[in-house]
Amino acid sequence: MNIQPTPYDHPDAVKLNDAVQAEYAVRYGDEGDATPLDAGMFVPPRGLYLLAYDPEGLPVATGGWRTQDENGEGYADGDAELKRMYVIPEARGLGLARRILAALEADARAAGRTRMVLETGTAQPEAIALYTSSGYEPCARFGHYRDHPNSRCFAKPLV
Repeated sequence: MNIQPTPYDHPDAVKLNDAVQAEYAVRYGDEGDATPLDAGMFVPPRGLYLLAYDPEGLPVATGGWRTQDENGEGYADGDAELKRMYVIPEARGLGLARRILAALEADARAAGRTRMVLETGTAQPEAIALYTSSGYEPCARFGHYRDHPNSRCFAKPLV
């Protein structure tokens, strides 16, 4: 698998974003993740967006981080927020999410971020298992869904 930086608005990224949104809609019975995002949030050194391609050149996994600092949504100075981690069903179980997660953590650390944070939900037990097995621990709620009862927030120091 080839993991490479890709703009958030690249057609392959849009395709996988649409797929993850459709999966969120099924799992949560709504329209998907309404967190406001734009391509500029993932431009280095204030963020990074990665796509994984299979040997045939098809996009199969994605993930990104964006800079966050203290604000009214519960973030802290030095935060890097993980967004849009997704692996298509046919490529699950190959370790791609773990590889993308490690690459994003390393990049955020190199950019001077001190903590990686993420929000997921109770209908995503696989995501929760990935993050907790990667050293993430529950933390105070933050972000767009901080008041939603199914929201779960996690953090991991990067220093």
